[in-house]
Amino acid sequence: MSEDKVLKIGILKNGTIGSSLLLAFLMDERAEGKRINVIEVTSGAKMHPPEICLPTIDKLLEMNPELILMSSPNAALGGPKACREKANEAGIPTIIISDSPAKKAVDEIKEKGMGYILVNCDSMIGARRPFLDPIEMSIFNADLLKVLAITGALKVIAEELNKVILDMLEGRTPTLPQIIIDSSIATEAAGFSNPYAKAKAIAAFELAASVSKVTAKACFVLKERAEYMPLLAAAHEMMSTAALMCYEAREIEKANDTVLRKPHHTKQQFLTKRSLMDKEQ
Repeated sequence: MSEDKVLKIGILKNGTIGSSLLLAFLMDERAEGKRINVIEVTSGAKMHPPEICLPTIDKLLEMNPELILMSSPNAALGGPKACREKANEAGIPTIIISDSPAKKAVDEIKEKGMGYILVNCDSMIGARRPFLDPIEMSIFNADLLKVLAITGALKVIAEELNKVILDMLEGRTPTLPQIIIDSSIATEAAGFSNPYAKAKAIAAFELAASVSKVTAKACFVLKERAEYMPLLAAAHEMMSTAALMCYEAREIEKANDTVLRKPHHTKQQFLTKRSLMDKEQ
């Protein structure tokens, strides 16, 4: 396949999860990639009812993407499922990126021949009006993004997507990922050299993954404000603590000058370096 080949990638965002916040930049972090073009269509915060999502997939298909990445909370819900039906009809390779509740849709996704990357620590925010304002929402997502990045969850996504991209650029039929990212998979990809740094990252991942149990109870089970407000606050404190542990883990790696960096080459393959002053190879 000629190196002049440029792959058009379409990203569909229905609702928001932490893994979707910087999804395009996981494939082209410096806006220097010469072999991919990325387009995004989003329905913003909303993903219910399906009629909210369907115009977004219609718009994306109009732009003729060669690869589709679909991101949403709980991909088992009606809106994301309706979008998958249309992508399936179009016959375009599609990868679903979602959170733990999307496990209920795995069989259906497999039946359609689609890929999926589900992230266990990408937990639901404390979405009740008396607690969640724009600032609280932003802080939670900032903490979650740090957890996703430092534990290695985003590195898994970046590497799985890059495998598919390189396959398609080189004219091979891509093998779409089918993976559920847990703390073991994430921290292995993160490449920690210090065992204490890795232990902190594992603890952070598991703590962040448990946040959803608390927010789900506070949002959907408890009815009295006196009961759900402390739980909402507690869940966000848990995510903040997880982010702090991730910061500490990275500081250990920095102190040892062993931070693993894998920047993209302009032709899309990954390069690797460890020491800050090393040249990437």
